[in-house]
Amino acid sequence: MGVTPPRFDGRRYENPGESASRTMRELLRWQVTAVRRPWPAWVEQEHAVTLPGAVPTGTLALTFVNHSTFLLQTGAATILTDPVWSDRASPLPFAGPRRVHAPGVLFDRLPRIDIVLVSHNHYDHMDLHTLRRLEARDRPRFVTGTGNGPFLRTRGLSRVDELTWWQSIDLGAVRVTMGPAQHFSARTPFDRNRTLWGSFVIEGDWPRVFFAADTGYWRHFEEVRASFGAIELALLPIGAYEPRWFMRPAHMNPADAVQAHLDLQARLSVAMHFGTFRLTDEARDEPPQQLGEALDARGVPRDRFRVLRPGQTLTVHPDFLPEAF
Repeated sequence: MGVTPPRFDGRRYENPGESASRTMRELLRWQVTAVRRPWPAWVEQEHAVTLPGAVPTGTLALTFVNHSTFLLQTGAATILTDPVWSDRASPLPFAGPRRVHAPGVLFDRLPRIDIVLVSHNHYDHMDLHTLRRLEARDRPRFVTGTGNGPFLRTRGLSRVDELTWWQSIDLGAVRVTMGPAQHFSARTPFDRNRTLWGSFVIEGDWPRVFFAADTGYWRHFEEVRASFGAIELALLPIGAYEPRWFMRPAHMNPADAVQAHLDLQARLSVAMHFGTFRLTDEARDEPPQQLGEALDARGVPRDRFRVLRPGQTLTVHPDFLPEAF
């Protein structure tokens, strides 16, 4: 199987499959017809009291922080994915989706961060306040999609690397490759799809990780597996999917996530992108429940697709992983 590049007309990017952009008329239709399941105003969560210290060679310590934010600790580097510690996923401090639980790891308890992966420019993934805190404290390498570099540099980030789909960069003992995602980009009504979105494959002397980021379901999961082999650890979104007529091109539901797990031939998957910010219409506890049902329907053991609580750490080494399908 070949690999599919993003479409680019010189000004805007687009998915090679289906466009995930929606018109103002469709947005208004959703807002008028929405049936929003209730969410709690706040959920108490315990912070991680301690994080792993030195991680042995060949081992990966994966801590779920919240939403799409994971802390990956290896013997070679510490890595954050789409770090969000702000109270709101919004350009405004007083409006927009507000978190309903604290991050599972206090920012000040983070170890020194070497690499930060930023999948695209939506506010629940590119949190400038958090990125600037990381810059001031650790001055890490920031890796993101094409077009995001100038924006981030003018906001004070000093070491930004831009990648397009299937392009790799070696950062010491860590190789990061940007992969596809079925999604879109925008921070204002006027910059839609001017910058590239994507996923990441993270490789080193530990189990290979695929961070799917924000995505709808498409054949790109099969392309990733064909390019890299069976994925050992896949981080897959399961939330923000209702109503399906509106969200399907941009966000997977749990059944889609299970299909992605199978396409990747993942030895282990971990759920993300649910339960922190109310972005869509489903109830807060619905994605994990439907994930269990979707796994049962496809005959996939539930321990092959884990749901971690914020602050929970999973230590992954080759002996831990189940056999590939």
